[in-house]
Amino acid sequence: MAPALALAPRMAAAASASTITRRALSTTTTFLYRQPRVPDSDLPIPSVTGQPPAGMPPYPYGPRQVYHQSNTGLYGSARIRFGNKVSERNEIKTRRKWRPNVHHKRIWSQSLGVFVRTRVTTRVLRTIDKVGGLDAYLLGDKPARVRELGPWGWRLRWRIMQTPAVRDMFAKQRAALGLPEQTEAEQIQQQAQEMGSMLGITTEEAAQQLTDDETNKMLDGEEEFTLGDVEGQEEGQGNEEGGVMREEAGPPKRA
Repeated sequence: MAPALALAPRMAAAASASTITRRALSTTTTFLYRQPRVPDSDLPIPSVTGQPPAGMPPYPYGPRQVYHQSNTGLYGSARIRFGNKVSERNEIKTRRKWRPNVHHKRIWSQSLGVFVRTRVTTRVLRTIDKVGGLDAYLLGDKPARVRELGPWGWRLRWRIMQTPAVRDMFAKQRAALGLPEQTEAEQIQQQAQEMGSMLGITTEEAAQQLTDDETNKMLDGEEEFTLGDVEGQEEGQGNEEGGVMREEAGPPKRA
């Protein structure tokens, strides 16, 4: 009976330990950063791991399949490197790894007017200082720069492109190149292409959906708008006499 009594506390401890929920191994927290509110704007800074904002085109290179932590920060091309540590005396090789030098920083964005909280490597920090700030780094148009941004940098890039300062900069660049100003039809076409690529539908279907949404907004707001062709309506007014439409003569009736 003594051995059975001695094992009873051990079995109880093992049973209680099995019921304890253990946290999965992870190097990231649930809420990575709490971003500040952008002044004079209702459009917030996108979340790191949440759903992408409506209207944002998908990241062309997709999420990174290696070193998933780099999807939630500005890591550039940094990855975990593996190698061997060789002893000088016996030349014994021991496996080891080198992690990127990552820091939590608040980086100023000139177009947003706030400090953006993000994870960033020291190499990307040097690049940001070299090009002249966070906005200049995110707006780089070379394919290598777009690949370095990653999913999180792509969301920040889209957000600063919605600011009036960046839109005015693009308009000045178009004027300097001698390009005409973007018309409303061209803007709708561009929005339809971005929406189609994001939803996996054709550009025509996306344009029709945008038109339906705009019509529903006008109907909800009880705005006055004209349906059909205005010129056709003006031609139809010429057939009126005294405010009454003339009845066209039909075929003669048979007796």
